[in-house]
Amino acid sequence: MRTAVITGATSERGIGMTAAQRYAREGWAVVILDLDGEKSAKVAADIGNQYAVPAFGCAIDVTSEESVNAAHEAVAAEVASGNLPPVGALANIAGITSPVPFLETTLELWNTVMAVNATGTYLVTRAFLPDMIAHGWGRIVNMSSVSAQRGGGVFGKVPYSSAKAAILGFTKALAREIADTGVTVNAVTPGAVDTNIRVGSTDEQEAKLAADIPVGRTATTEEVAAVITFLSGDDASYLTGTTVDINGGSHIH
Repeated sequence: MRTAVITGATSERGIGMTAAQRYAREGWAVVILDLDGEKSAKVAADIGNQYAVPAFGCAIDVTSEESVNAAHEAVAAEVASGNLPPVGALANIAGITSPVPFLETTLELWNTVMAVNATGTYLVTRAFLPDMIAHGWGRIVNMSSVSAQRGGGVFGKVPYSSAKAAILGFTKALAREIADTGVTVNAVTPGAVDTNIRVGSTDEQEAKLAADIPVGRTATTEEVAAVITFLSGDDASYLTGTTVDINGGSHIH
């Protein structure tokens, strides 16, 4: 058994929580890292009890090096004590959007979106990668977006698209650099997904989304989670530096 670490996994309609549940269902121990430490611990306990796997949750601010390192130390202590098996997978899912036209974008918004999405992926990966390299096996899955490939969208405009594009470059460069360590690095690029991002969306926005998807619907979080856990398994051992599109045909290249 190995441990999967998932950031941004406390939202009931989120990809992160669904991925954590799927990891557990497939026999992984799980670590839930999110801003709210109490909620992270509760979600981890609920998943652990439901699927009878070891689980741990604590707070993390992915934009803070101090917070990320503290979360890593807490997980490492659980591994050292035998409460968790070694970390084998990291799913960098924490992120925020930027549904604001470019000329209304403030520098504060730009910096925040870049920090949560791009810098957060860097900091968390840097913290947990050495553990996986030490064991000679690991899977890193980074959350990008179709917005990085197409540019913009209804809910994620210039800052979001830019941050998610940075994640694609990060994924490819790191995959190449550590290819001989036994650790793979891949990215997923979902299109429209039925998550909390769309809560409060207008009928016009929803119609625009539907019209742009050839399969005629948005994705479920389970469909995205299935790809994340596949990329985390033994069957994906020859995949690294890849981008897996999950967009229902809305972007084909």
